[in-house]
Amino acid sequence: MRKKWGVSMSVAMCAMILVAGCSKDTGTSTDNMGKEEKTANMNATGFPIVKEPIKLTMMAGQAPTTNPNWNTVRIFNEYEKTTNMDIEWQMVPTAGLVEKFNLVMASRDYPDAFHTAKLTASDLIKHGSEGSFIKLNDLIDKYAPNFKKLLDQNPALKKGITMPDGNIYSFPTYYDPNFTYLLVSSPLWLNKTWLDKLGMAPPDTTEKFYQYLKAVKTTDLNGNGKNDEVPYAGIKADNLINHLKGAWGLTNRGRTHAYVDVEPQSGKLRFVPTDPNYKEMMEFIHKLYKEGLISKDIFTVPANEFYAKGTEGIYGSSIVTSMETLMKQTNYIGAPALKGPHGDQIFSFIGSSLASPGAFVITDKNKYPAETVRWIDYFYSEEGNKQFFMGWKGETYEELQNGDLQYTKNVTNSPDGKTLEQVISQYLTWPGGSYPGIVKQKTFKAAVPSMIEATETVKPYLPKEVWPAFIYTLEENARMNQLHADIDVYVKEMQAKFIVGGVTDWDKYVEQFKKMGLDEYLKIYNAAYERYKKN
Repeated sequence: MRKKWGVSMSVAMCAMILVAGCSKDTGTSTDNMGKEEKTANMNATGFPIVKEPIKLTMMAGQAPTTNPNWNTVRIFNEYEKTTNMDIEWQMVPTAGLVEKFNLVMASRDYPDAFHTAKLTASDLIKHGSEGSFIKLNDLIDKYAPNFKKLLDQNPALKKGITMPDGNIYSFPTYYDPNFTYLLVSSPLWLNKTWLDKLGMAPPDTTEKFYQYLKAVKTTDLNGNGKNDEVPYAGIKADNLINHLKGAWGLTNRGRTHAYVDVEPQSGKLRFVPTDPNYKEMMEFIHKLYKEGLISKDIFTVPANEFYAKGTEGIYGSSIVTSMETLMKQTNYIGAPALKGPHGDQIFSFIGSSLASPGAFVITDKNKYPAETVRWIDYFYSEEGNKQFFMGWKGETYEELQNGDLQYTKNVTNSPDGKTLEQVISQYLTWPGGSYPGIVKQKTFKAAVPSMIEATETVKPYLPKEVWPAFIYTLEENARMNQLHADIDVYVKEMQAKFIVGGVTDWDKYVEQFKKMGLDEYLKIYNAAYERYKKN
């Protein structure tokens, strides 16, 4: 059905009516400072959220795998009946979401809320401090018991969404910290068939990994009489570099902070690309490349060509999300974290549980902020989480005797050949990601078992602390963007040179960072880090 937004009284009008002695109130007033009134039309708990229907507009990012029109999707049509809140969905393809967002914000022709918005911390502090996004601190305390419980149980989450001014302006996408698969994403895959033929156990040190790659190169493991086995294959070298960092004790606060971590001895921030261990790691990768253990086209191969070649089963190892789903290979297993030459064994290629800080925001155009907070809070509850990801018991999912959930056969085995996501998008809106809510293993069924098993292998080696992205003030952010852009280009340029030609002119390389403003970069980084610790 077609949905439309309605507009209730503004703060000024509410005040005028109250002065005039009006006894009936139909909305929630706010001064955008966290102060709000509960109105006669709103139920503080339970459903429906409001007694008389209200209308809101929400703009949402539309991934290619999701339904193009959420006005027709069952979950929100059913939820409208439950809540008495009618949402008009304005869909924007994710490819143009940033441009559209900036356009509507500049014109001030924006909706009551942004959903599946992919907003950055910079977006939140900018538009929050200007007053376009409302402050949610008090509203969460009063009307979001499920999300408040999540914040109380996960202090790092609260730190990650609290802006430098002390305010929270958004509801995030949050991954259950115990669901390792989502945090790891891309394991180091090893060809189990070839390991068995070689009589080797999965390598758990950098030296054993090197020996495995050498054996793959020198043995006709696929038995075709050709020297076509590829010891390690990938698209660019980023994944291999980031995966090996933990073997040298680097990036010990997770992959969100690829260039900065904590130096173990001093406890101070460390710039990873100039650390002596980083130099040693790059020399190791150069050795692999020089000896032909890394695919020579790693810097140039197109993704489609890389995946197509992988279907031939000629890769000894690779770092991707899934060999099974991407290349139809079922004989690969996940490697444990590799122990390096100095005894370091950290799986640092892991992301933060705070996947996206700005998945849902409420704007100052919204006349029903408390009601809207109650509307979104449901999806952070156990019941709402199950509804959002699984749908309806007996129709789209069934519960097994052990308590596990699984989609019904009409979802997983479509008679007309549709994929799971194509079928489920008729009912639900999770395909494509970036939604406000929490992702749990029990209700997230997009991962195949081999992916979950591979990521469980590295669980004993995860960092003790994984940082979310730090939050900068507006002034810091502007300068940090300039500094990071130049530093990032130089790091990646030199990584390629080191891999192909070896690590030379190290002192000159280190000095160049100082000329690019590394001291200022780390000063700003440290200011954000101190705020994060104190938040």
